[in-house]
Amino acid sequence: MIEIHPANPREWHLVGTTPATFVFVEPRASKVDFKKTIAAYSARSGEFQIVDVPHLQYLMVDGSGDPNTSDSYTNALGALFPIAYTLKFASKQQQEKDYVVMPLEALWWAEDMDSFTVERDKSRWHWTVMIMVPDWIDHGMVEEAVGTIGKKCTSAKKPIPSRLEDVRLSDLSEGQSVQTLHLGPYDDEAGILAKMHEEFIPRSGLRMTGQHHEIYLNDVRRTEPSKLRTILRQPVVAAGEYVSTEG
Repeated sequence: MIEIHPANPREWHLVGTTPATFVFVEPRASKVDFKKTIAAYSARSGEFQIVDVPHLQYLMVDGSGDPNTSDSYTNALGALFPIAYTLKFASKQQQEKDYVVMPLEALWWAEDMDSFTVERDKSRWHWTVMIMVPDWIDHGMVEEAVGTIGKKCTSAKKPIPSRLEDVRLSDLSEGQSVQTLHLGPYDDEAGILAKMHEEFIPRSGLRMTGQHHEIYLNDVRRTEPSKLRTILRQPVVAAGEYVSTEG
């Protein structure tokens, strides 16, 4: 076999010589890993960085309570991941656009932020768990994915994820943010967050806005607590800047 590669991305292969036959072969679509193409998904341990987070869209589910004991949190993840993977395969098959499913992320907040940095009272936490998806994913594709999962569960006589209908596609614009990479158990984050919130941010002439944001770069089910890698992010604005909270 003789392969001929012209200047354009297409490939033509010569199969046989008597007579010569050329067969057109479509090149394989490359798989995009947004963790490598979006700079905000990279952080360094032991230092705080000021980054500009682009406008992104996510699959999201809301809830409240201790993530270690809350059925709502477990059920949210049980709906989020099936939709994320169904969308990935639909994108590849229908649009010939393949990508790596992004890691789990979460927004966290409470009426008193000391429940994060001092008391660690998880029962008072509110959260939004989410997975970033490419901008070519639309609401119609999400609705189709929900329907597909429901039909598959019914056909296999398995329970439909209880929070499947709660998953939504929403945008998030965080913009200027402070972040760092935390290595180790989640419960060891408090000291780092205290330094970020109470020292680095005010010293940099900034103030916090929006919710505390975590990006989980490991699968907690398969990773020792000491080896967990988590990006800790806090959106900020200039200390004197007014930010409207109206929609």
